[in-house]
Amino acid sequence: MASENIPGSGNTGLAFILGGVVVALAVVAWLALGGEMPGDKPDVSITVPGVGKVEADVKGSGG
Repeated sequence: MASENIPGSGNTGLAFILGGVVVALAVVAWLALGGEMPGDKPDVSITVPGVGKVEADVKGSGG
């Protein structure tokens, strides 16, 4: 008996791999162009005698 060819079945794996490459490139581009990770911001708190606690917003390493 001859094996049956299912149309399009050979391209499914290739499409899956290509999709993964596109997602990986998008993540690398996002990080390279200044994207920040959610936990990338440092927590800065300074206590000054007589004044109290001073807090500031600090921009992360993305820019």
